[in-house]
Amino acid sequence: MRIKKHPILEFGEQTKIHFTYNGKKMYGYIGDTVASALHALGIRRLSDSIKLKRPRGFYCAIGNCASCNMVVNDVPNVRTCITELEDGMIVKTQEGKGNVYETF
Repeated sequence: MRIKKHPILEFGEQTKIHFTYNGKKMYGYIGDTVASALHALGIRRLSDSIKLKRPRGFYCAIGNCASCNMVVNDVPNVRTCITELEDGMIVKTQEGKGNVYETF
């Protein structure tokens, strides 16, 4: 869901960009963060808690929590709420803590 009309803010023409999420081609707009683009597309579960495997989603939106940690372009533990979406990005749901050594 996206806001299309607002009483104070004006939304001009938006440029659509594409990225891959868990192997599926998705889209967002220039200026979106990874988490906001996924949220707008209806994807609410971004990760699971490490210990109890409970679903985590878009929570703080300022990079303070770890609820939105995902693997972006093969880099684990990326806080997607503050990571700007780029054309061609590869985003994956992260399992567990993420191992930085798997990327090298």
